Amino acid sequence: MAATPQSTRHAATGDAGAGATMLEEAEVRKLSIDTIRGLSMDAVQKANAGHPGTAMALAPLAYTLFQRFLRVNPAGTEWPDRDRFVLSSGHACVLQYSLLHLCGYGLELEELEQFRQWGSRTPGHPERGHTPGIEVTTGPLGQGFANAVGMAIAERFLAERFNRPGHEVVDHRTYAICSDGDMMEGISQEAASIAGHFELGKLVVCYDDNHITIDGTTSISFDGEDHSARLAADGWHVQRVEDSEDLDALDAAIAAARDETKRPSFIAIRSHIAYPAPHAVDTAKAHGAPLGEQEVRAAKQAMGFDPERSFWVDERVYEHMSLHERGASAQREWQERFDAWREAQPEIAKDWDRAWAGRLRDGWRESLPSFGAGEQIATRSAGQKVMAAFAEFAPTMIGGAADLVESTKTLFDGGGEFSPVHAGRNVPFGIREHAMGAIVNGAAAHGGVVKPYGSTFLVFSDYMRGAVRLSALMGLPVVWVWTHDSIGLGEDGPTHQPVEHYAALRAIPRLWVIRPGDANETAAAWRVALEREDGPVALLLSRQNVPVLDRSALAAAGGLERGAYVLWDSRAGEKPEIVLIATGAEVPPTLAAARQLADGGARVRMISMPCMELFEAQPQAYRDELLPPSVKARMAVEPGASMSWWKWVGTEGEVLGLDRFGASAPGTTVLEKLGFGTANILARAKSLLEKND
Repeated sequence: MAATPQSTRHAATGDAGAGATMLEEAEVRKLSIDTIRGLSMDAVQKANAGHPGTAMALAPLAYTLFQRFLRVNPAGTEWPDRDRFVLSSGHACVLQYSLLHLCGYGLELEELEQFRQWGSRTPGHPERGHTPGIEVTTGPLGQGFANAVGMAIAERFLAERFNRPGHEVVDHRTYAICSDGDMMEGISQEAASIAGHFELGKLVVCYDDNHITIDGTTSISFDGEDHSARLAADGWHVQRVEDSEDLDALDAAIAAARDETKRPSFIAIRSHIAYPAPHAVDTAKAHGAPLGEQEVRAAKQAMGFDPERSFWVDERVYEHMSLHERGASAQREWQERFDAWREAQPEIAKDWDRAWAGRLRDGWRESLPSFGAGEQIATRSAGQKVMAAFAEFAPTMIGGAADLVESTKTLFDGGGEFSPVHAGRNVPFGIREHAMGAIVNGAAAHGGVVKPYGSTFLVFSDYMRGAVRLSALMGLPVVWVWTHDSIGLGEDGPTHQPVEHYAALRAIPRLWVIRPGDANETAAAWRVALEREDGPVALLLSRQNVPVLDRSALAAAGGLERGAYVLWDSRAGEKPEIVLIATGAEVPPTLAAARQLADGGARVRMISMPCMELFEAQPQAYRDELLPPSVKARMAVEPGASMSWWKWVGTEGEVLGLDRFGASAPGTTVLEKLGFGTANILARAKSLLEKND
């Protein structure tokens, strides 16, 4: 292991003045790198929590990336053509916070002193929208790696859509740092595979090969494979730097990666966790715990710092590391090119403006289809018709399916396929659900891609859950389309029939889960999804055909926008004796049961509740209007785990749910056998009504 950064070993050449200048530059480089280390140690030590070792080891790499390669402007964090940087190893966030502070992003030193404290802008892992300069929320390992792939896909797509000969307005790179943990997670392999297949040449991933995990050295769990050979087999341009302290080698490797345009680049960098702390270096303890006061002092002494000083920054470091002047110059140069492009391409420029504002072309709402009563159509097929209707109004919307596009029906006809030679809007993700979710998140976080989406069978949302949760945490305006949404899918059996999934997804804060009851509710659901700006929307769509409800005798499907609405009252204006509630394909049979119950003289209200989250956001008065507190006879019907429903039906109500797995048989048979036919719904409703007399 080198004891001193390579920059301090440069030989002085030329006259004495030139030699002195080189020595001064070498000194300030070393001082800057060690300042990053000092701030990282101090922040973790003061918080008495965090991950100091990786930040210390990667200080030379991060310094080189930010100072030599990243084309960013701290004063213009929304600049569309900036380079993107993703710290996939989000546990090392104190490294990124130190850089953001030193490079001039407006993250004050006091924020580093409040690392991991309530209300600070320096949380325990990077959070998008919380700290200036953070592109995506990372921490769950592998997610950031795949987010970076999504950003590179977005860049490729937007470049092909908007660039014209002599006018390049989209031309930037995505850089990421990943760890052993990122490489072990399966999502990174899924993402690496698709990135290599698509030849994403503007993606550069630097791998921190420090041989340490929380449990010990990687020899206990991860040394049986050649990680670089794996990435090479995936089609990546692969390099190795043997000494993370060698700035010349780092510079050369990143430059070579930047110049490689046909393949994504992977740079494995041998580092030593917690360097230069004399006793903590290369130890697992340094990964996830403060070094301790004595070891911090010893590390500062090894760097030539005053061990009595904490959070100390030499003014020369601020001057040297500031990216303001260089970043402003780069953005000004781009703005000049952009203005010339706008003048030459005024119509395309309108699409650009809408895309970066997250808006569709005017007229998209009016384009949405309506469906005639009596037609039988699966809500997935209705969704296909809705997507075809708004496709031309959303020219920068991209997405696809995990090898199921013929089943999920989420293809944009005529939109082309994303491939190494053409950036079409239909992305063939292959059987890579988890990476698909994180790639969609990355595309959304990149910007310019309006409402990116991913689709598969609802049961396989389990494979995506980490990415779905992060889409909600980040407030990303993405759409998740999950079809084959119940036991009604039939013969594939319980391995493919979702049961617990409705409740599990509804448990994710800020995720709107919509299960439309017919084709017109599906159109309304897509309208909600396209209008939402502050978070993800999940559409749960049926495989089986569902009758289109006769809206001339029922409430309009637009009531979906409030999450729940009175679909039908047997005696309008009178308080009901019983309220039946249903979602999705169970709305029509429940409505049929409600009408039969009313034929027997009961006052019955039928509510469609496609989205609990939207309904819960309504004023209490509206909720009480639909569900009068004095009406205790309430029954919910949905072929999934019952736990979501007790809040709405109350302790005296009933849930006709499914708290068991399904079975293999034709879908209609499975539904009937498990109690979701009209006859059983009616019998259960009568029993509840009698119990509440």
